[in-house]
Amino acid sequence: MARGILFVLSGPSGVGKGTILDRLMDDYNGINYSISVTTRKPRKDEKDGIDYFFVSIEKFQEMKKENQFLETACVHGNYYGTPQKYVEQCLSKGEDIILEIDIQGAKQIKEKFKDAVYIFLLPPNNKELKNRLEKRNSETEESLKRRLKNADQEISEVNNYDYRIVNDQIEKTVHAIKEVIKKERSLRKE
Repeated sequence: MARGILFVLSGPSGVGKGTILDRLMDDYNGINYSISVTTRKPRKDEKDGIDYFFVSIEKFQEMKKENQFLETACVHGNYYGTPQKYVEQCLSKGEDIILEIDIQGAKQIKEKFKDAVYIFLLPPNNKELKNRLEKRNSETEESLKRRLKNADQEISEVNNYDYRIVNDQIEKTVHAIKEVIKKERSLRKE
């Protein structure tokens, strides 16, 4: 049995990664999604075990010491990690999986998975990115500034990704990601 394909989706905070992945998972069969572990507090509509596994800093550090993560990162003052066991199980069963991780985590994954497929989601422009972050109503003025400042640095990493997709319309963006998945699956069969 062929090993599954690991897809990595990154992009700056507020670009719409979560929204795009929710849509993709709703209407596209045959790909798994790895839920990340975070020390960040849940937003009003997020649920533990569905959106993230929300843990304390102490629990996160314990999991990290036990090598339970494929990658970890401190982003905007919070820790995030990808559970290793679930990802490895999916790939070894020949199932494809997609990770939503920041650029720090993507760099760590690249060291371990040379054949993974890296997709970078871009905003149409900086003004739209700021609007999206403000609409979330979950950012303080300080965290908004930090996320916008970090976005410039994150976007500068776009050339380290296999695909770049501008998220200007949800359906169009979801379709573009589906096309990447189809293309990569067909390339692996050749």
